[in-house]
Amino acid sequence: MPTPAGEPPGCEHHGRMDEDWDGVDFDEVDVIGASAGSGTQARDAGDEAVDGLDKITAQMVGGEHRPEQQEMCRAVAEALATGTHLVVQAGTGTGKSLAYLVPAVLSGKKVVVATATKALQDQLRDKDLPLVESGLGLPVPLDYAVLKGRSNYICRQRVAEVGSGGIQAELGEQGAGRADEPDWEAPEARDPSVASAARPAEPSAVSPPEGVVEQVRELVAWSQTSRTGDRADLTFEPADRAWNMLSVGPRECPGAFNCPSGGSCFAEAARDRAAVADIVVVNTHLYGAHLASGGVVLPEHEVVVFDEAHELEEVMTSSLGVELTPGRFRTLVTAARPLVETRDSDLLDSLAAAGDLLGTLLSDRAGQRVLRDGAENADDEDLSDLLARTADVSRRVIDALRRGGAQRSFTAGDADDPDKASRKTRTLQAAAHLAEDLHRLVGRTDGEVAWVDGTRRNARLRLSPIDVGPALSGMLWGGITSVLTSATIPPRVVERVGLDDFPTEELNVGSPFDYRAHSLLYVARHLPDRRAEGAEDAVFEELGLLIEAAGGRTLALFTSRRATEAAAEALAPELPYALLLQGDQPKGRLLEEFASDETSCLFATLGFWQGVDIPGRALSLVTIDRLPFPRPDDPLLQARRDRAGARAFSLVDLPRAATLLAQGAGRLIRTTEDKGVVAVLDPRLATASYRGVLLERLPPMRRSVDRSEVESFLRRALEGSDAPPQ
Repeated sequence: MPTPAGEPPGCEHHGRMDEDWDGVDFDEVDVIGASAGSGTQARDAGDEAVDGLDKITAQMVGGEHRPEQQEMCRAVAEALATGTHLVVQAGTGTGKSLAYLVPAVLSGKKVVVATATKALQDQLRDKDLPLVESGLGLPVPLDYAVLKGRSNYICRQRVAEVGSGGIQAELGEQGAGRADEPDWEAPEARDPSVASAARPAEPSAVSPPEGVVEQVRELVAWSQTSRTGDRADLTFEPADRAWNMLSVGPRECPGAFNCPSGGSCFAEAARDRAAVADIVVVNTHLYGAHLASGGVVLPEHEVVVFDEAHELEEVMTSSLGVELTPGRFRTLVTAARPLVETRDSDLLDSLAAAGDLLGTLLSDRAGQRVLRDGAENADDEDLSDLLARTADVSRRVIDALRRGGAQRSFTAGDADDPDKASRKTRTLQAAAHLAEDLHRLVGRTDGEVAWVDGTRRNARLRLSPIDVGPALSGMLWGGITSVLTSATIPPRVVERVGLDDFPTEELNVGSPFDYRAHSLLYVARHLPDRRAEGAEDAVFEELGLLIEAAGGRTLALFTSRRATEAAAEALAPELPYALLLQGDQPKGRLLEEFASDETSCLFATLGFWQGVDIPGRALSLVTIDRLPFPRPDDPLLQARRDRAGARAFSLVDLPRAATLLAQGAGRLIRTTEDKGVVAVLDPRLATASYRGVLLERLPPMRRSVDRSEVESFLRRALEGSDAPPQ
């Protein structure tokens, strides 16, 4: 096995195992940073919030008072009262959403809650916020709203244009991906393993897929009766191509004033509702777009809560960067041709050729850093020259569009054809965004890294900040109070997101679950070094024995698709249980089958390390094939390692591995009744000098290196007897 980047040489099995290797105090609460004064006002706010939480809990069926939830609730209330930032780890079962919603509502401040998953958004809107409103007995109704990115709402103007021009005429003019505003509903938000396949298709001259025309007709009819225009309210899931025909992203939308349908716009109506709401729930990506736009996407607010904050750094890295695809050039050229004068056709031909050349230059460099200063590389020189030339061409295309009248609003020209004026304005918007992104790529700084994402057939040039801390420090933390919370807060998160220069408290409230009685952490210390001959076969044998001990009921997590498929191929003929393999069916269907067939086993990779919630006996064993260190050739992490120097392993690789390991282990215990084993088939968790950093991020499970103890524990758990003595 390759040594993780930055890991000290010889660390594969470094040091001997401590006699008492569960000595980390998981229940310890760390408070780091300076509080901005916690006087009477803060204590009163904390008391009021806890009283409110207790009032809600007392009204819930089966509600119980949880000390961990109360502690978090008090801490959030005091932070909001004093303007102190709070980073709080709240283990599974804490009930963290109520712990921050109650003090947020009672504070009387305008609050934005940013979440990373649709499931949590739905929970907040449909369950938690109504519960808070009814449980607190507020003197006035609680006003809350959910706000999504523009491309989640059907565009009335696009509907009007399809109605006047015909569906077939519109099929060639739909947008090709909106990377600056990731869709809330996009499949990659639900399962990163399908991200590449889920992106909208590039425009094509071929006939539309069967059913697209009919879907567009259904969408047009639906838009006439829908109150929200929200894609999530549809009774069917349209093809991306059909939806893209009738929606626009921020690159295209000219704004309500410059649109003939601006007065009835669904997206603007949602923004208006959010502007007057007390609590606004958004996607974390949309919050990133808000920061990247200079603060014009979301309404003004005093507090932001980042739930699932373990994803904050990576979401902001994406949101504050640039993404360029060949499809953007082709889409712009297609839209601009009817809008420019004949003499400017050559400009569009040049832009189209630039897009084709970009695709050629990127196709063989997926997963690589590019445009490295000081590096002598002919491909980098060609790419750099292309970007510079194309930046100039894009500015000239903007001038050509303006000569065609696209700079005017629909009220200032083309009075007989407002739809044409709207098309011109949208096209100019898209051209301006392209020119801006090219300018950023050409003028990139030492604090940014250029790299190629995607696959050979779907390559994308990205520019990302190496460190988001300085950007967030300048844009966000100084003017707002924040709460960052997750069941797994990454190590050094305060430093990594730029909070270290602001009054910040860190708190770990633990979990109400009795992990020591209900769970066991097993490390297969006896397994050989992965680089040794026969190591893979030894892992498969160990995995098979563990699955047999659990009677199936296993979620087997792997760090690569190759390892997932190899294990499934080796064990499927030997196991008397159904073996479900990631990729054979959609994620949701796999999880349904896994939960319904109690003895089944599910073999999966990174898309399943989080977002899997299977309570009960069906998930009694979680296995992890190796410590989830990031790939040493990841372009963005390479740049971060270069910047960190000798501390790269501890600052870059180890925190990521610790967070992902905790996420994977967290799939096991989901309710107070769950019991089971987390088995890590990587001896380094028991022997490496850095193991303490990893262990302190895991739930406080009992620990063992003896498989016979695992077998005994599982036998007792599945028979329903008490856990073995502590």
